[in-house]
Amino acid sequence: MAKALAILGTGSDVGKSLVTAGLGRLFHRSGIRVAPFKSQNMSLNSFVTVEGGEMGRAQVLQAQACGLRPHVDMNPILLKPEADRRSQVIVQGHVWRSQDAGDYFDSKAEMFRYVRESYERLAAHHELILIEGAGSAAEVNLRDRDIVNWPVVRMADAGVVLVADIDRGGVFAQVIGTLDLLESGERERVLGIVINKFRGDRRLFDDGVAFLEQRTGIPVLGVIPFLRDLVLDQEDSVTIEPGSSVASFSPEMVNVAIILLPRMSNFTDFNALSAEPDVTLRYARSPKEVVDADVLILPGSKQTIQDLEYVKEKGFGPVVASHVLAGREVVGLCGGFQMLGGRIEDPHQVEGGGQTDGLRLLPVDTELHHEKRTVQVQANSLLPGVTDSEMVRGYEIHVGLTSRRQGGPCFRILDPDGDREDGAVSSDGLVWGTYIHGVFDDPSFRRAWINRVRARKSLAPNPVADSELVTGRLTSALDQWADHVAHHVDMKTVFQALHFPAA
Repeated sequence: MAKALAILGTGSDVGKSLVTAGLGRLFHRSGIRVAPFKSQNMSLNSFVTVEGGEMGRAQVLQAQACGLRPHVDMNPILLKPEADRRSQVIVQGHVWRSQDAGDYFDSKAEMFRYVRESYERLAAHHELILIEGAGSAAEVNLRDRDIVNWPVVRMADAGVVLVADIDRGGVFAQVIGTLDLLESGERERVLGIVINKFRGDRRLFDDGVAFLEQRTGIPVLGVIPFLRDLVLDQEDSVTIEPGSSVASFSPEMVNVAIILLPRMSNFTDFNALSAEPDVTLRYARSPKEVVDADVLILPGSKQTIQDLEYVKEKGFGPVVASHVLAGREVVGLCGGFQMLGGRIEDPHQVEGGGQTDGLRLLPVDTELHHEKRTVQVQANSLLPGVTDSEMVRGYEIHVGLTSRRQGGPCFRILDPDGDREDGAVSSDGLVWGTYIHGVFDDPSFRRAWINRVRARKSLAPNPVADSELVTGRLTSALDQWADHVAHHVDMKTVFQALHFPAA
């Protein structure tokens, strides 16, 4: 069986996912067969594997860091929140059921069997498993229900690196409080501490490092400075913070506004688009923030009917309609595509039941069904002004069956069993919707689509090489981050602790 190293945290959002990815890249570059593992993830940001299984996006990034194709065993349980106390439970890639929190916790023994199965399959084929924890390593009130942190550490006989976030303040209390709440056998597994997201002169924290080591008896393996402009997939939409999402639009740019939905999913659809030098992307919380946009996007949603009602209640409907009348573009992705249609019905209570009128910008209607479609796809564009030679590669995750009453599709999905149509597009090509997530990831399609917007603004087209450079930078960001981790963390000690030759 593989050796194991667990990356646990003093709290949520301290950087466990990225530290795990960075370490995975470093071990992979050293020739070690390493794989990521997070037994349970809670996120609306998911991915579909080649086999058609659904998993958390953070473990996809970590798999890429380890040079692996993502597999659901790397994230055997994914919780997708549907309400404050209810989630859809994805087990080893497929929908298990929707459950309230209390009922889910009562299923701990059954869930842990799936965790063990997936872990053992991974461990049988790799030399090292990097285990990412969840939340805090010292959630004492959840110990009897935990299937992510210490039960997995004990199962894997793993050493532990504890990650703390100094950017939040109170880092001494974070570290010392966490360690003091651990049981003695747990504390003995902690190989070292990593202080993450440091800003300023690192030398000013030397006395802080000395204090932590003296007070805890555990070495501080590194202090990782905050790295600006690092573009890597986020795990959850909590990273889109109020005040940070309103970018300034200008006439020389392609200005894109995305309506920020309460249950927005798969927001990584826009990572590549936001990295383009001639695109300004804004997450809009109010109608006034979309008024000057060249393109308005309705993103995916875990609760489409509820989020559509939110769009209406917030007053986005009239703004979207006037946007279209002004000859500007409106795009709907997955749930956003469903919202652009005439009617959404939920007769089988997939999302709680009910029905509602859509925004009536596309001649389609949707009926929600329990069966979820999860598949990777390749497609050609059928959008006016974007030639069918522009290939799109992405994936579908949806529970709706959408019928088109008239008009045409916007993509032709290439399938060995017979090509099929996807989405819908208005006659002028300015309103379109698709079920394909990752539609903007391919640089050729992305650049052709951006240039179509530029042409409407009488701006000269930019070469596809610009977008290829963006994609290259996104790909190289993992190595940039790994180099940063290697420079600031004592990796020699980590290698020695795991009995691997130092890199």
